[in-house]
Amino acid sequence: MDKITSQENFKKASSVIPNFFTVGNLACGFFAIVASMEGRWIAAPSAIFVGHFLDILDGRIARWMKSPSEFGMQFDSFADWISFGIAPSVMVYLIVLHVFKELGFLLALFYVLCGALRLTRFNLKTSADSGPSLNFVGLPIPVAGGFLAILVLLFGLFDNGNQGRTMPLLYKQIPFLKAGIPVIMFSLSLLMISKFQYATFKKVHIFRPKSLPPLMMMLFVVFMIYTFPENTIFILYTSYIVWGFLRTVWRASRLQRRSLTSGKFLYSGKSNENENK
Repeated sequence: MDKITSQENFKKASSVIPNFFTVGNLACGFFAIVASMEGRWIAAPSAIFVGHFLDILDGRIARWMKSPSEFGMQFDSFADWISFGIAPSVMVYLIVLHVFKELGFLLALFYVLCGALRLTRFNLKTSADSGPSLNFVGLPIPVAGGFLAILVLLFGLFDNGNQGRTMPLLYKQIPFLKAGIPVIMFSLSLLMISKFQYATFKKVHIFRPKSLPPLMMMLFVVFMIYTFPENTIFILYTSYIVWGFLRTVWRASRLQRRSLTSGKFLYSGKSNENENK
């Protein structure tokens, strides 16, 4: 009897623990909104990065404890919409897009709308699928929000004349990134609701004995973030966005070549049959 009771208590606790990380993610998003309204352009985007880390942890902990739930999934999506949809949109609007007036408002609103649609599609697909998928359909909203956050951080440093630990090569590009933020915002919005596939990395287990290369890679990334935070975070988000786009295009072109090749073989086979007749 005591064994059954302890198992039930563990099951209840395991279903609650991931939600604490989700609450932390939501708190980071709310803090980012308030900090951006106060013009704190280092604290606001930094909160988004922390929220992204907590968002990664809550899903992995839920899978590790074998306690994913419908409530947890819906709560996580709502927190993601706040932290990576609304908060980054508010930040970008306040620091750049407000100068475009109505167009800037519409771009910020369009990003928030696409983020909501992206999360809704994800929840419906997750509920319909029997097992975990190896790919996201559309750019994940935490990546889109994180990329906007690193841009806001760079804009804030540049406006204050503070290069920080940003490499000169990236620092010199900040005015061009700032001028192109409407296009960047619109492109991220479309990528979220697109059919481009992005890796989930759910099969990567860095703490297993045979996972030394991923573990070493993670330690190297942590070291680079500590040494060159702005550059490394910018490169990580940019690489993931571009990589998913190029991988999908490459797969589509490869499938097209295969279909054309099979079509040629089929056509030649029919021609040979006609000649034999």
